[in-house]
Amino acid sequence: MEEDQELERKMSGVKTSMAEGERKTALEMVQAAGTDRHCVTFVLHEEDHTLGNSLRYMIMKNPEVEFCGYTTTHPSESKINLRIQTRGALPAVESFQRGLTELMNVCQHVLDKFEASIKEYKDQKASRNEATF
Repeated sequence: MEEDQELERKMSGVKTSMAEGERKTALEMVQAAGTDRHCVTFVLHEEDHTLGNSLRYMIMKNPEVEFCGYTTTHPSESKINLRIQTRGALPAVESFQRGLTELMNVCQHVLDKFEASIKEYKDQKASRNEATF
């Protein structure tokens, strides 16, 4: 529920980040005149290839997505343009939300496995230390 509200704030441009006293929108939605809700460009500020490529991959896994690509505006700017074009009844915003959710789930899974491995390693190390005494 909180994640949905957070995403809605991002989509409406309410979520902002503070940089040197200025308010900057973290996410913008750009739609060309005459286009429908199936073709949208999202501008993600303060992001780079790390998010752009992984999000593009997750979105392209959806068979309803016809095209998804991203570009960085300039190497000195930390901003990416992510364009999504869908077919059928799926709006681009929904595929964007699904992609973000799936990417967060993958990242959480990796984090959980990593933390479990660290715990297992520390437990093994502690048991070896106890066995030597």
